[in-house]
Amino acid sequence: MLDRFQRFAVYYAPKADGALAQAGARWLGWDPEAGEAVEHPDLGLDLAQLTQSPRRYGLHGTLTPPMRLGCGPATFFDAVDTLAQGLAPVDMGALCLRPVEGWLAIVPQTQTPDLTSCAAEIVEALDPFRAPLSERDLARRRAAGLSARQEALLQQWGYPYVMEDFRFHITLTNKLENVQMPDALRAAQAWFGPALEHDCRLDALCVFGEDEEGYFHLLTRFAMRG
Repeated sequence: MLDRFQRFAVYYAPKADGALAQAGARWLGWDPEAGEAVEHPDLGLDLAQLTQSPRRYGLHGTLTPPMRLGCGPATFFDAVDTLAQGLAPVDMGALCLRPVEGWLAIVPQTQTPDLTSCAAEIVEALDPFRAPLSERDLARRRAAGLSARQEALLQQWGYPYVMEDFRFHITLTNKLENVQMPDALRAAQAWFGPALEHDCRLDALCVFGEDEEGYFHLLTRFAMRG
């Protein structure tokens, strides 16, 4: 069954029965836990167009970015489970909506050092299971324009936005034009407001897999129990 997935990632994902997961699935039009498309709400926006890029990933916060494995999936899953056993949950505090370099995202009001260091530990622990990046993958990452430090991170860890450059975020839209952002932000505030009333906690490592059509599915959730 796992053979149908071409890349794997470790994400933060809210529990499926929670308000944030349900609001996010409707907003994006994709439920990664059910593995199916869902209907967008009518918020006066063309959400099908505005969310085209993040839709296939599902509502998530990246911890380890999508990667091709240099081992069998079962070996990788065992490694994530072992890692989760030793990691303590991390309180992320209150989340809020904020434009991030042109994208609309959900982010912590203040990113804590505990979250940054936990994400770094996850990347370092799982890097041995990652297959080397292809030249095409490297070119795609570099197209965004990287600093010298981000280039070094890309070479070492396969992703430029890790370690001290890690910024936790849950992407909600494509990159928007300046004129689009105010309406998108207002709609998101109305839609996600109730789901963001409570503080958030990173308490599980969620393994996602990318199917043949490029959509990501939540395959398993390993509780952090360190």
